[in-house]
Amino acid sequence: MTEPEDRPLREPKLFAGARIRQIREQRGLQQRDIARRLGLSPSYMNQIENDRRPVPPRLAAPLCDLLGIPLAELSGDDEVRRAGDLLEAALDPALGPGRLTFTEARAAVRDTPELARRFIALYAAYRAQQARLARDPALGRGEPGPLPPYDEVRDWVQSERNYFHEIDLAAERLAAHIHATLGPDSAALERHLAAGHRIEVVPSANLLPDGILWQIDRRNRRLLIAEEMRLETRRFSLAHVIGLLSHGRLISRLIERAKVSSDAARGIARVALANYFAGALIMPYAAFLAEAEAERYDIQRLQIRFQASFEQVCHRLSTLQRPGAQGIPFFFLKTDTAGNVLKRSSATRFRFDRFGGPCPLWNVYQAFSQPGKISVQLAQPPGETTYISIARTVGGGGTSYLSRPRAVAVGLGCEIQYAPRIVYAAGLDLDRPGAIDPIGPGCRSCPRVACRHRAMPPIDGTIDVGTAERGVVPYRVSRPPPGA
Repeated sequence: MTEPEDRPLREPKLFAGARIRQIREQRGLQQRDIARRLGLSPSYMNQIENDRRPVPPRLAAPLCDLLGIPLAELSGDDEVRRAGDLLEAALDPALGPGRLTFTEARAAVRDTPELARRFIALYAAYRAQQARLARDPALGRGEPGPLPPYDEVRDWVQSERNYFHEIDLAAERLAAHIHATLGPDSAALERHLAAGHRIEVVPSANLLPDGILWQIDRRNRRLLIAEEMRLETRRFSLAHVIGLLSHGRLISRLIERAKVSSDAARGIARVALANYFAGALIMPYAAFLAEAEAERYDIQRLQIRFQASFEQVCHRLSTLQRPGAQGIPFFFLKTDTAGNVLKRSSATRFRFDRFGGPCPLWNVYQAFSQPGKISVQLAQPPGETTYISIARTVGGGGTSYLSRPRAVAVGLGCEIQYAPRIVYAAGLDLDRPGAIDPIGPGCRSCPRVACRHRAMPPIDGTIDVGTAERGVVPYRVSRPPPGA
């Protein structure tokens, strides 16, 4: 057996021994078999698993194929995000003096991943309890509550990298069957509900309560659909219902496997998985990925091809992580004007702020000033790579003058290394530092102390108000040295 050469690399060397060993043992694979199939000696493979040697770059993709995981899972992207979460939690003064560095946080995640996961979950539950106490101090006499259901499900979806293999395959098979037997037109989903489930789709203006888009009338075997629904929303709703009716057992199995803690969380997870099925049915994986690559990930072209909304296409692009057939890894975010995050997931190392607020420099929040226009930005979080961030407002204009339409925006982004493959890099000066906006994770934990857009000082900084000078921000911030 020949041993691969350890050559100098621009990227940091990839030490992933603990992850490789854990996944290999979960799959019931033997170390010697992995070594043989990679063309390595057993001793060299043992050194990789014990972090005495890095994973050779040329073997990273074949190793991931053998383990049945996306390359991003091995490359440390999850480790970077979790280290950021751990660092953010450790900044809280409630945990005492001193300051953790990112290097220390990442080492903790790499060496004791389960302990780091539990610490982050414990801190998230603590923050949720503090929020409950702020609303009702009497709650302090009881036991600390669990993580809020939405947060619990959101963390679970992120742990799966926003990709559910069994659901994706099932939806792709069903899409092929519907196309072959009922046709490719937009009414095929209605015909499938009638033929396969004996459900009639009935547009309704008077039978649905205010604010309800669709409702299953099981007694009369009808699906009531709001008349004002757009075509793409209507198709997505039909696909959602088909997922519940045709693959409810599969969805239930995945929820049981997730081991979420409450009925509310299980209900939210069911909606999330049915929505995932709907996106995969309307935009089948292989066909969608091929079209995305051919169109250089042009969202508007994909909208036309698959009769889907801007948001639906963006979310589907963030799920293209099938082992052996990955698309570009994207992060996805949906937010309102107040900065409330409605959806978020990431197949990249990009880390959303968990415990602080939004950054006003990020184009997803600036999109509200130009409704309907696609905004493209080069953005760089502290200490991370540069991302191409695409943002646009979504949603309808309401069904009446008094309907108060919901104002939301979506953001989609990928690392700058993928710029040659996407249409949104056209016209960007990728090499000019001044073209990059320095975004942050939220002022509470952002290390950029001199930012003129800061709304509050960082939680671990010392404030110097002073009286002899005044800047845009009415204080200066100094941070303690690491370990102080």
